Amino acid sequence: MTPTSHPAPAPPLHQQRDQPTGVPPLALTGERTLPDVPEENYWFRRHLVVYEWIAARVQGLRVIDMACGEGYGSDVLAHAAASVVGVDANPEAHEHARLRYARANVRFVRDLLDSFSEDADAVVCLQTIEHLQEPGAVLEHFRSLVEGTPGTGTQSVGLGSAGLGQAQGPGPARLGRGVVFVSTPNVLTLAPKGASRSGNPWHVHEYRRAEFEQLCRGHFAEVEMYGLFHARKLRAHELALRLGWDRVHSRLGLTRHFYERFTPAIACSDFVLRAAHEADLDRAMDFVAVCRP
Repeated sequence: MTPTSHPAPAPPLHQQRDQPTGVPPLALTGERTLPDVPEENYWFRRHLVVYEWIAARVQGLRVIDMACGEGYGSDVLAHAAASVVGVDANPEAHEHARLRYARANVRFVRDLLDSFSEDADAVVCLQTIEHLQEPGAVLEHFRSLVEGTPGTGTQSVGLGSAGLGQAQGPGPARLGRGVVFVSTPNVLTLAPKGASRSGNPWHVHEYRRAEFEQLCRGHFAEVEMYGLFHARKLRAHELALRLGWDRVHSRLGLTRHFYERFTPAIACSDFVLRAAHEADLDRAMDFVAVCRP
């Protein structure tokens, strides 16, 4: 299995390792990604890099992390934000997050993302909209939470020339009425070649770039689109696959040994976010929409 594959979920085979005393480990089911599972490290880093990118843009803000899952993303955001509320309906995930990520400026609430209501400067909802039956109604709800909220941070929401988003100069944040960050996988790179969608049974709908952007623009006045791409060793691995690496490692019997080493070594620096004017987003792994009312 390559680190870019996304097999259909199976009964839990892996649990989180080395959890703090008193924190129950979560099992990997395929519905959400987890830290501390070496076999899941590709997907964890693929999510984590986007949280880090957003954290640089919400300094000093009140943030809601919708469908926060295990809680690692809320914790990352809390390093920069004034406050973070992590919202998730799953009781096991909620209890784990509450116990593991205890910070003065973080709290976790067990609730549905379309019913939790609290004023915020920013709402973050990553890799979740593809799970929803009524994504438009949820985006409208997110808009209502940040509409009319002035930005209070010190960083601009924008992409720096290096691709991972340095602040765009001094001065107050360009958040205006608040901001909503939404991400989703690109079906063109998620689904097997020739298939119309992936085999993930929790996904209700998987998006192409134009469709996702249209959905967001139907509920927000301003939408900036970004794409997540492979970089460094993941880019090298991607090129190796095009040259037939899958055939070579399977023929030599190296598959398990190679990926037991390669997958846990993947870092956030092996991904890069690029703006729509910098890259062909149809080739992105994931889309990230930065939306303002």
